[in-house]
Amino acid sequence: MESGLLMAIGGAEDKVRERVILRAFVEAAGGPDANVVVLATASELAETGDRYAGIFESLRADTVEVLRVRSREDALDAGSGVLDLLDFASGLFITGGSQLRISTALGGTAIAVTIRRRHAEGMVVAGTSAGAAILSEHMISMGDSGATPRRRLVQMAKGLGLAPELVIDQHFRQRDRLGRLVTALSYNPGPLGIGVDEDTAAVIHGGEMRVIGSGAVTVLDASGMRYTDTPEVRRGQAVSMLGLKLDFLTSGCRYDLRQRVGMPPLAGKPSIQEEEAMESARR
Repeated sequence: MESGLLMAIGGAEDKVRERVILRAFVEAAGGPDANVVVLATASELAETGDRYAGIFESLRADTVEVLRVRSREDALDAGSGVLDLLDFASGLFITGGSQLRISTALGGTAIAVTIRRRHAEGMVVAGTSAGAAILSEHMISMGDSGATPRRRLVQMAKGLGLAPELVIDQHFRQRDRLGRLVTALSYNPGPLGIGVDEDTAAVIHGGEMRVIGSGAVTVLDASGMRYTDTPEVRRGQAVSMLGLKLDFLTSGCRYDLRQRVGMPPLAGKPSIQEEEAMESARR
């Protein structure tokens, strides 16, 4: 059985106009047959989960439920009803806020185990902002802005592990986060670095990533790095890294995650925006 589709959304996605990214999530989860669960643990705002639930209901998902998991105590006390919701879900949407709120609440719990199992069984999982970061195995938990990599510019923690070969960062261009993603890969150049702009999503399935939305996805491959002085420099000093490969992908572009090669949009195939416009016209 193939794992479900993943959507890493850079945050601040359009919620009121065409809603291309959120509509694509509902469609991937089954469209009018979608059973969506919203996990808003990352947010400090109690209304966040309900706001997204209202959007998905307006996009005609069949059922939408909000998981009321605000703390680790909630996660540990979650009964069979919570796990049953995840077992029934065709799509899980993880909201923004603080990724550490998610990891500290869910790490090692039955909820996290169930999310990983259900994704492996085919459940679609989307995360926006902090919800995108938590999809990684090695998660950026916090860090500073800036284009230059520096020793200890970024801190890492364990994420949900749904994208084990990726380190995902969000609000990428808007918050000037290239330096912290490069720094993260200086610690371990094995994973791919994925920086997702706001109102943009990296859609990952079957070993391929494609881009939708109004911004870009920056893909950083450090596996061919020939040299770095990361172990030698002092805290806060700039880090040298030689042999990196950088790709910028906009809507319609694709990336082969196994071969680590970027590809242009398929010729003759309408963009996601064009497909959505045609679908809206049909309705």
